[in-house]
Amino acid sequence: EVLADCLRVLGPDHPDTLTTRGNVARWRGKAGDPVGAVAAFEEVLADCLRVLGPDHPSTLIIRGNFAHWRGEVGDPVGAVAAFEEVLTDRLRVLGPDQPDTLAIRGNLAYWRGEVGDPAGAVTAFELLLTDMLRVLGADHPDTLTTRGRLADQRGEAGDPAGAVTAFELLLTDMLRVLGADHPQTLTARGNLAYWRGEAGDPVGAAAAYEELLADRLQVLGPDHPDTLSTRGHLARWRGEAGDPMGAVAAFEEVLADCLRVLGPDHPDTLITCGHHADWLGLAGDAAGAAATYKQLLTDVLRVLGAEHPRTAAARHNLVYWRIRSFGSPPS
Repeated sequence: EVLADCLRVLGPDHPDTLTTRGNVARWRGKAGDPVGAVAAFEEVLADCLRVLGPDHPSTLIIRGNFAHWRGEVGDPVGAVAAFEEVLTDRLRVLGPDQPDTLAIRGNLAYWRGEVGDPAGAVTAFELLLTDMLRVLGADHPDTLTTRGRLADQRGEAGDPAGAVTAFELLLTDMLRVLGADHPQTLTARGNLAYWRGEAGDPVGAAAAYEELLADRLQVLGPDHPDTLSTRGHLARWRGEAGDPMGAVAAFEEVLADCLRVLGPDHPDTLITCGHHADWLGLAGDAAGAAATYKQLLTDVLRVLGAEHPRTAAARHNLVYWRIRSFGSPPS
C-alpha cells in the first residue's frame, strides 16, 4: 500500500520509493517466498545502481539483502561471492568499523558455514567478535548475536559440547542485558536446547524445549513462527529421547498449524512436512514416509525448484523410505 502511494506521490526513482521496494522484497522473503524476494531485490538493485550509484548506502544495503536471499533460495555459493563483493565495497566506502560493515562480515561468515566450511566460519566469527567487542562493546545486541552465531558454528564444526558451553555463557549475559522475554534470549535458549541434544542429551533437550515452548506461548502466542518452530524441535527431541510415536503425533499437530498459519508453500511448512515423514518412517511406517515424501517432493519442486538443496534431500529421502518399505536395507 505505501509503495503504491510512494510511486504516485514521489515517483519511481525517489530514494524513499526504492527503499520501500526493498522492504517489500524483504518481507516477501520473510513471509515464505524467497524466490519472489530474490526477483524483487534483483529488480530494485538494478534501479538503485542506475539512480543512486554503486556506492550509495541504500544500494549497498540492497546488495546485502540480495546476497542473503540468494542463499535462501539454495545458492549459498552465490551468496558467499555476493557478500565478498559487497564487503569489499563497504570497507572502501564506509570503513571497517561501521556497524553495517560488521553485519556484512557476519553474514559472509554464516554463508561460508552453509557452503560446508564451518571451521572457516568459526575463524571468521572469532575475528568479527573481537572487532565487535572493540567497536560496539560486550553488551551490544549485535555483539550478543555474533556470539550466538559463533557458538552455532562451533557445534556445526563438530564441537557440540563447546556450543553448549558457549550458549550457557551467552544466555547468562542475555538475561542480564536483554531480559528473559526478549526474542534474542528466547532464541538463545532454543539453540542451547538444540546443542544439548546434539551433544548426547536428548532428554535434557526435550525438557528445555518444553520450558521454552511455555514461554514462547506466553510471550509470542501460539501462531508465531518461532512458537511453531519450537514445537517442531520439541517433537523431534521427544522422538530422539525414545518416543517416536509421540514425535509423529506432535509433528502432525504442528504441521496442521503450519498449514493454517503459514500456508502450504512456506519453507517452514515444507521442512515440518519432511520431519513428519521421517518420524513416520522411524516409528515403523516406511510406506507412509515414502508416500509423504512423494507429495513433498512435488511441492518442493514447485516452490523451490529442482536445484535447491532441499529438493535433493527430498529425493534422497523418498528413495530411502521406498527401499525401507520393501524391507531391504538402504545402501
